[in-house]
Amino acid sequence: MNVNENYFKTNKRTWNEKVAIHAKSDMYHLDDFKKGKSSLMPYELEALRDVHGKSLLHLQCHFGQDTLSWSRLGAKCTGVDLSDEGIKLAQRLNTELNLNAEFVCCNVLNTSEFVRDTFDIVFTSYGVIGWLPDLKPWGQMIAERLKKGGAFFMAEFHPIVWMFDYLEDKPVMKYGYMQDDVIYEEYEGTYANQESKMISKEYGWNHGLGEVVSALTEAGLHIEYLKEYDESPYDVLTGLEKTESGMYVTKDKLYPLIFTLKATKL
Repeated sequence: MNVNENYFKTNKRTWNEKVAIHAKSDMYHLDDFKKGKSSLMPYELEALRDVHGKSLLHLQCHFGQDTLSWSRLGAKCTGVDLSDEGIKLAQRLNTELNLNAEFVCCNVLNTSEFVRDTFDIVFTSYGVIGWLPDLKPWGQMIAERLKKGGAFFMAEFHPIVWMFDYLEDKPVMKYGYMQDDVIYEEYEGTYANQESKMISKEYGWNHGLGEVVSALTEAGLHIEYLKEYDESPYDVLTGLEKTESGMYVTKDKLYPLIFTLKATKL
């Protein structure tokens, strides 16, 4: 068995356990979401604008809130995730909210084996590529699933963010910006509920911006833009301060926290 398969199995177990905890967390606001609150952030809403009538593939969708938020805006959505429990909850929410999204449980790198349709939009966001050991097959899969003229959009935490170890009170720069070696972390709680007693066991990989861009361009996509921001829509890092706009920043703003990228299939 490929050693990465063992890493994926561990990550899947962890994410399966996270689902029930996250569904009850303040971060995911599930009750408000059921009442109509969107889970989407300004970056993706501004980038993709009117999705009504368009087909949309959401990669690494967790339990489907963003997928279903796009569905509420009129897109015909398919969500993909590694977690069985995440997909089960997404399907229950889809039925409860009387929406028409579809959900598929698989490793995102194997999406083309499970999803044959092509889409107007492929979307992924916030804490996704760090679970993948190699972005080349990821970029190829995105190109395979996009229609000609279709758009890929991602919003993601900046690679600099992942150079730090956040398990101590003060973040410590510990990992390489372009580190090939797998990173293993084991800690109590989750990013959405740090008081939880679950033990998160996670394998991840760091990917620089050059690797992200190259994976997509080598697959034949055209990069429209790459933008970096010194703020985050999520308060998931140590010591962030909330701004008047509702975003979160580091005290000194010395480095970016997220980036967005849009590409098209010509």
